[in-house]
Amino acid sequence: MSDDVRPSRIEIPEADLTDLADRLARTRWPEAETVDDWSQGIPLAYTRELCDYWANQYDWRATESRLNALSPSVTEIDGLDIHFLHVRSPHPGALPVILTHGWPGSIVEFLKVIGPLTDPVAHGGDAGDAGDAFDVICPSLPGYGFSGKPTRSGWTVDRTAAAWAQLMARLGYDRYGAQGGDWGAVVTASLGRQDPDHVAGIHLNMPVVGLGSIDLGDLTSAEQAALSSFAEHRRWGTGYSKEQSTRPQTVGYGLVDSPAGQAAWIVEKFWAWTDCDGHPENVLTRDELLDNVMLYWLPGAAASSARMYWESFTRPGFDPVAAPTGCSIFPKEIMRISRRWAETRFTDIRYWNELDRGGHFAAFEVPDLFVAEVRAFFALVR
Repeated sequence: MSDDVRPSRIEIPEADLTDLADRLARTRWPEAETVDDWSQGIPLAYTRELCDYWANQYDWRATESRLNALSPSVTEIDGLDIHFLHVRSPHPGALPVILTHGWPGSIVEFLKVIGPLTDPVAHGGDAGDAGDAFDVICPSLPGYGFSGKPTRSGWTVDRTAAAWAQLMARLGYDRYGAQGGDWGAVVTASLGRQDPDHVAGIHLNMPVVGLGSIDLGDLTSAEQAALSSFAEHRRWGTGYSKEQSTRPQTVGYGLVDSPAGQAAWIVEKFWAWTDCDGHPENVLTRDELLDNVMLYWLPGAAASSARMYWESFTRPGFDPVAAPTGCSIFPKEIMRISRRWAETRFTDIRYWNELDRGGHFAAFEVPDLFVAEVRAFFALVR
């Protein structure tokens, strides 16, 4: 095992891009859905249109260049290569913050917020805003993006959080913040619990608590609406998690082999989980959607990313977290818990805000709001 942190430029062979275009051209398409909406899944006509664009107009090299401008690096932790972006602020006293994505996201989610977080002055602020600056670290979860793929079971969210603590120490950060949504929120909560001597605070845009421990009597109207929305999600929107938490290897064969299948598996969730008024391209560009898909397609990460569900989804931990906590609740989040529910697990909530737009992929969808929320919370704990 080496403690070295090494530059790790992303340089996809041209043959891989040619292979992608060839596979897209040879896609064996199913028949169209028998409804006029997305209720059976992502519609055939849109999927074909998206894949045609992917094969003939999408420019991976532009995204590759953007990622390579953000100091992509790799280091081995606990026997696994962890790939991450690391952007230092030009301002003295910047607070380090580690941003963690989930599924079906990636480090691409954070591309629009890294600049404003690291250099607020250069992104519309004045000299006084330099005190809001961060050093930003964006790792890819184990089995995701260009991080290594575990070859043995055991890479749970807690083990991932422990690796993040090692990563921040290895980068020379004695005190830092952590932020996350989806799996990133679960990892971040675990990190706040495991590394209290170094974590200044945690910010979550999807705080997770055990509903079994909550008194569901005397609900507010907002809590009733949240439970109703979550019940609808459990009825119609959880097939992916059942498959990935029980048979990640099986689902991987088709998704690693078929780019159309991989795109459909992911983009359907951007329709369901974004604040998009019925179509994902109302909130994200076609290129942005495909940038994210590419971080699954290029490394063949369908099975390896799904294994986090097998490791942790059916065995969630809801241990109390005493780290200073900030929560930003976006209206189209999968589960919008109330502050009093959050307080059953997070015992030191310093910041709470419920926003009027945005969904599950907040940094990607509403980067302006996301940046403001991160700044507002960490201003309380710097």
